[in-house]
Amino acid sequence: MKRLILGLVMAAAVAGCGDTTVPLAFRDVQVSFATQSPVPALSRSGPTAAATIALADTLVSGVDTLILTTAEIVLREVELKRSDISDCDSEPDDDGCQEFAAGPVLVSLPLEASIQVQFELDIPQGTYSEIEFDIHKVSEDDPADAAFRQAHPEFIDKSIRVTGTFNGQVFVFETDLGVEQELDLSPPLVVDENSDATNVTVFVDIDVWFRDLSGGLINPESGNKGELNESLVKENIKESFEAFEDEDRDGIS
Repeated sequence: MKRLILGLVMAAAVAGCGDTTVPLAFRDVQVSFATQSPVPALSRSGPTAAATIALADTLVSGVDTLILTTAEIVLREVELKRSDISDCDSEPDDDGCQEFAAGPVLVSLPLEASIQVQFELDIPQGTYSEIEFDIHKVSEDDPADAAFRQAHPEFIDKSIRVTGTFNGQVFVFETDLGVEQELDLSPPLVVDENSDATNVTVFVDIDVWFRDLSGGLINPESGNKGELNESLVKENIKESFEAFEDEDRDGIS
């Protein structure tokens, strides 16, 4: 009888330990990016309300026309933070911060009205209140950036690169902006046994990147390093990110 009881206890213990690793304890979560809001531009409040968006990648304001061709951004350390963890940086080894990509990784922002998946991970069940990532300036000598430098030499000492035309003239915008983004998920992302798959959308309001304080368009090259609008454009970029649970991938929280 003692052997039988011991065997049952050991079996229960093994089963209990196994519950933390079986596939049912994890769920697939994707992180997508979008730049075009489903809300029409003319219904927005704020500086961009007076602007007319002719096409998804074309902005018109007064006599100025800005056409975006590509917009690429380098990210590092993309993480989901569980609600009971105060800071991923202060507890880097804690299971409460689920890392998608140590990076650096290159994200090509979709300029049309679409949502594109960039990262995917099976994460433990739980409640996640924040997504965190670094907008990362690629180092010219850091070994951690070596593979990325070789694949994308145009990004050395840069974190974001945008191309297009401004009033018919070709431009290249590049910045060395380096900043951590901590985006609240409200309501929090709940991953449980009822979640077959879900999605977090990071919305980047690229429409505001190249605007002055009155909402008018500026030449993106005036935001390059050392140029007149460098600080303005960097601040516009930093304030242009938000994130939300988006299971339907429709760009609506």
